[in-house]
Amino acid sequence: MQLEDVQHVTVLGAGNMGHGIAEVAALAGYDVALRDIEEEFVQDGYDQIEWSLGKLAEKDRIGDDEAEAALDRVEAYVDLEESLAEADVVVEVVPEKMAIKKDVYDEVVEYAPEEAVFVTNTSSLSITELSEVTDRPERFCGMHFFNPPVRMDLVEVISGKHTSEDTLELIEGLAESMGKTPVRVRKDSPGFIVNRILVPLMNEAAWIVESGDATMEAVDSTTKFDMGLPMGSFELADQVGIDVGYHVLDYMHETLGEAYRPCPLLVEKVEAETLGKKTGSGFYDYEDGEGAQIPSDAIDGDVRKRLLAVMANEVAGLIGNDVADAPAIDRAVMLGAGFPDGPAKLADGEGLDELVDVLDDLREETGEARYEATDYLREAAEAGGFHGGTDDGEDAEGDDALADYDTLNVSVENRVGHVEIDRPHRMNTISGELLDEFADAIDRLDEHDEVRAILLSGAGDRAFSAGADVQSMAAGGAEPISAVELSRQGQQTFGKLEASDSPVVAAIDGYCLGGGMELATAADMRIASDRSELGQPEHDLGLLPGWGGTQRLARIVGEGRAKEIIFTAERYEAETLADYGFVNEVVPGEELAERGRELAESLAAGPPIAQKYTKRAMHAGRTDGEAGLEVEAMGFGHVMNTDDLMEGVTAFMGDGEPEFEGK
Repeated sequence: MQLEDVQHVTVLGAGNMGHGIAEVAALAGYDVALRDIEEEFVQDGYDQIEWSLGKLAEKDRIGDDEAEAALDRVEAYVDLEESLAEADVVVEVVPEKMAIKKDVYDEVVEYAPEEAVFVTNTSSLSITELSEVTDRPERFCGMHFFNPPVRMDLVEVISGKHTSEDTLELIEGLAESMGKTPVRVRKDSPGFIVNRILVPLMNEAAWIVESGDATMEAVDSTTKFDMGLPMGSFELADQVGIDVGYHVLDYMHETLGEAYRPCPLLVEKVEAETLGKKTGSGFYDYEDGEGAQIPSDAIDGDVRKRLLAVMANEVAGLIGNDVADAPAIDRAVMLGAGFPDGPAKLADGEGLDELVDVLDDLREETGEARYEATDYLREAAEAGGFHGGTDDGEDAEGDDALADYDTLNVSVENRVGHVEIDRPHRMNTISGELLDEFADAIDRLDEHDEVRAILLSGAGDRAFSAGADVQSMAAGGAEPISAVELSRQGQQTFGKLEASDSPVVAAIDGYCLGGGMELATAADMRIASDRSELGQPEHDLGLLPGWGGTQRLARIVGEGRAKEIIFTAERYEAETLADYGFVNEVVPGEELAERGRELAESLAAGPPIAQKYTKRAMHAGRTDGEAGLEVEAMGFGHVMNTDDLMEGVTAFMGDGEPEFEGK
């Protein structure tokens, strides 16, 4: 079966994940049969889809017509045979119990079309074992969506022992057609990638507290404010449900051995049914208390190293057993768990040699199997890290003007240097690493012989940039001197962009807030989608714009409007900021990429020498009108002796199009 042959998707299970997957499939244009064992369950799932589509339309993420069409493609069923009648792909999303899933497949094989492909949304159970109860193990694989499916980009596509390559490619294509990012899990391994990293991390956090080596507050403070993770370890367990992580861990313990023995602290919570937010209390109290109140000043360096060491060992286990490579692991965990950087990269940054020593010391001290360093971890430490430390700053084709960045995608095409912020898992927020890479990218593009214009954009469809990655920047505590240096770093980096001799276009789609808006102010022109939201919310946080926003914004919209935008900390629609003079053009969301590229290419076709001196004259005149006029006069004189001038005059006289060469 080819992807174009897939028209009908049957989703078995209408709970939170099931109805979410059904909605995603319907939005992608597939006819969806949503089935559950009782009318009440399936109707509730259908109602949730209708509600969610309405919310997406209300927020202008989709049009009203698109929402109505997607809902029309969903049909609810209780009868299993009817739900499977036209299925091309069957997505099973029943409770996470092997026996229940096997019982479902015993029935499904009776009614599913012979050519249908089966996928399970299990988060940890054996794909191979499930496939072997069907009549088509080669057309069976894992397709693990993350909660909520409508918002989360990641889909783990997991191979069982019998799964064919054609099946894996089909399901990867299906995920992409749904707007998701598939990450291949090469082998059927408990926990796959994301849970294989997160669940042992949760368990180790519990062991640290159980042993009295640190408090819960210190562990969560360290993970959230030092390691820069989206939540503290215990906060995350409460959010997901302590029982959910525990059941995955219990399965891993059963299949992988003593290294995954659940900490008694987790067992106690599960037995007491204090499972986190959903029960009102877990590690934190959400009914009578204030929930997860995590101090930012309780960071413990030993806790950091211990958690990173355990995480590095899991990464090594996955790579060493050929479950996935380091880039795939990093991509999956960033997309699926919102890590600021991937676990392999975080471990490399700490130093694998040091983390191996931490594990060896803990193994000797406690005798616990979970601290036994894998052979591959020791090999990676000797090799200089999971990523090898071999980045030479050149792209795959050896172009020394373009580098292979971790936070950016940079390319040159048709004389346009395109810089795309590539952190969609963090709403394209700006980290210290991104500032470093951005500064390097602008330097390289300015030196590139072919680049005549620069285009800025953000990856994904949710944000140009939602601002500074405050959480990762705050790692290690809020030191005033460090904050001053961070402000200067951002000012200098965005200053490079503003000072570039090439015209710069910012193509804004989605959120453009805080530091993201400050980045946009450094561009020469701004074009935004009609669904974009822009603003400087720093005052709501007790901060102020620190990357040039207090200066550049006033020059663009005037001091009165700039003070309004900054002091009110409001979010503005693109049309409003077009009226204010900040946005040059507003276009429908689906047209932004094409229009942004078109505008950048039209500027790239302009006379580069004249453009360079025009920018320099305008910038010089901001603070000294006489200086601006002097630069203007010098530039005017310089272009009089250029080939570009003759080209422009000749084309004008002949009613043709000039081809400027910058000479």
